[in-house]
Amino acid sequence: MPVTAAAKSRPAADRRVPHLLAELRALGSERDRAGMARYGINVEHAFGVSIYELRKVAKRLGTDHGLALALWATGVHEARLLACFVDDPSKVTPRQMDAWAGDFDSWDICDQACTSLFDQTQHAWSKAPEWAKHDDEWVKRGGFALMAGLAWHDKVSADPPFGKFLKLIERAAFDHRNFVKKAVNWALRNIGKRNRALNRAALACAKKILAAANRRAGGERGGDAGPRAARWIATDAIRELGSAKVRARLK
Repeated sequence: MPVTAAAKSRPAADRRVPHLLAELRALGSERDRAGMARYGINVEHAFGVSIYELRKVAKRLGTDHGLALALWATGVHEARLLACFVDDPSKVTPRQMDAWAGDFDSWDICDQACTSLFDQTQHAWSKAPEWAKHDDEWVKRGGFALMAGLAWHDKVSADPPFGKFLKLIERAAFDHRNFVKKAVNWALRNIGKRNRALNRAALACAKKILAAANRRAGGERGGDAGPRAARWIATDAIRELGSAKVRARLK
């Protein structure tokens, strides 16, 4: 059987991984690892390397899909972040996206995968709504992180697809899980900062969420975890999207 180009390149990528792991370990520190933990990052398999240092390593390595897959397979926190920075979006498949999403165990891994890699793939627009309906906390966060990334990085898409995202945001606003509600809020704010029309649509969505939360809670305060989460998502978005700073930028 002939040896393919992909098969030839795989051992080389794999041979680099131990050396890269040793480099990452040397770049890490217990102080930075403790700092990551204070920000809610899962450091069980982390060395304590800053994103700034990882970006420098990624720039040196360049784009390498095979290496990205090998780095992700290590399970090391910083190696997975590095994988997000060196992977080739054009070679990422839906299967890879689902597999990596199933491995998400920390908000920074989730967010970097979705906004540094997955939002640049041709599958982002289908995976965002699919994941947004998922039961798993991290996969669901990934869906809304993808929406946030698309709203910020996609410079060519028209408004209607983002309008569809707003309906999913409205639906998910009562999910009180911390990492979900923050991503829902993030997606809402990024869509609302895209242009004037979407700013109006996002503000209307936020006000609709707020009214629904108050109805469910029986007032403007209190209620169970769902209305409180929805109220926070809405009020925070209204505050930013209605601010003079955002309005001036959109003009």
